[in-house]
Amino acid sequence: MSKLYTEMTKEELLNEQAALLERYNAFKEKNLQLDMSRGKPGKDQLDLSDGLNACSNYVSDGVDVRNYGILDGIPSCKKLFADLMQVEPKNVIIGPSSSLNLMFDYIGQCFIEGAGDKPWSQLDEVKFLCPVPGYDRHFTICEYYNIKMINVPMKDDGPDMDVIEELIKDESVKGMFCVPKYSNPTGITFSDEVVDRIAKMKPAAKDFRIIWDNAYCVHDIVDDGDKLMNIFDILPKYGNEDMVIEVCSTAKITFPGAGVSALVASDNNISAIKKRLNCQVISYDKMNQHRHVEFFKDLNGVLEHMKKHAAILKPKFEIVLNHLENELAGKGIASWFNPKGGYFISLDVMNGCAKRVGELCKEAGVVLTTVGATYPYGIDENDSNIRIAPTLPPVAELDMAAELLCICVQLACAEKLLG
Repeated sequence: MSKLYTEMTKEELLNEQAALLERYNAFKEKNLQLDMSRGKPGKDQLDLSDGLNACSNYVSDGVDVRNYGILDGIPSCKKLFADLMQVEPKNVIIGPSSSLNLMFDYIGQCFIEGAGDKPWSQLDEVKFLCPVPGYDRHFTICEYYNIKMINVPMKDDGPDMDVIEELIKDESVKGMFCVPKYSNPTGITFSDEVVDRIAKMKPAAKDFRIIWDNAYCVHDIVDDGDKLMNIFDILPKYGNEDMVIEVCSTAKITFPGAGVSALVASDNNISAIKKRLNCQVISYDKMNQHRHVEFFKDLNGVLEHMKKHAAILKPKFEIVLNHLENELAGKGIASWFNPKGGYFISLDVMNGCAKRVGELCKEAGVVLTTVGATYPYGIDENDSNIRIAPTLPPVAELDMAAELLCICVQLACAEKLLG
């Protein structure tokens, strides 16, 4: 049975440290070069979508998709995403390869045109709520637009709604970024109660907007994956149809660099976005939209495809989680959440140790997500959170990287306690 590090004598900690250093130095001698820094699909996952390149024709719904036109996406692709997101096709806009573009452009629209009120560029200050730990790209968008970010703690069922309901009394709080299913990096899915409380919020700002980044909507790695309540089913109940802008993409379904993204919104928001798009683009890549429809056929085709992804990813997640359990459980130096899907595992280590873990891993040849990146401005005040991305490395490499990570966590915590 493991002993708490905090209950060890100095002699016991020194012995523990010596044994760990022996294992650590053995890894250093292997000259590893392993990357666990970002949630990239592995080559075997990318290979699943090679059939996209076999598109037989370029006519969709009687239209030659190689030509100009159809600003908001071809009807067949709108229907595919509408079925995926459980909304009406009229409330879907098909975008470029990345949903990040859709989010960035929408925030830009709010600054230039406003969101039913004064343009945000005319305000003294714009604030956004950021559930933490969270997605660094959301924080980067906020920094670009000089939006002040306010941390909101994540709980086991989603962001702390008591904190949010207090913060939205401030009229300068204009929105919130979130990943509601298999959150990046925690893997937590918002509970029905949390989704309902979000849907019925009455912010002081009439133009408050939630960017509902549903990046992992079909990314289960187990058969009994989490179920996320469809927020668009309940927004009308509270008269909040315009409050949510949802985005998703096939980035981690087909090809990250050549996928298709989609935006879901109310009739009012769709109208305002299309008005802007009419000035911004002629149309997004309709050939790619058509390729995806030909490849998947329908929603069932997408779901069957994702089962193949799950078969590849589940063993990788199990490798990391088994190492965490076998090496770190019961020692009082780390905690983690076992996700049922998504792309990450969030590891919290003893306060003040995360950066040191990152340094030790890098010295031994394993690159992790930059410590602090899961917090606005790169500042994790507790220096405790580490985002683990197990998807890219092959299984054999991942096994070594996960073992090394656990050694580094224990070393960093022993160092801290020895002082």
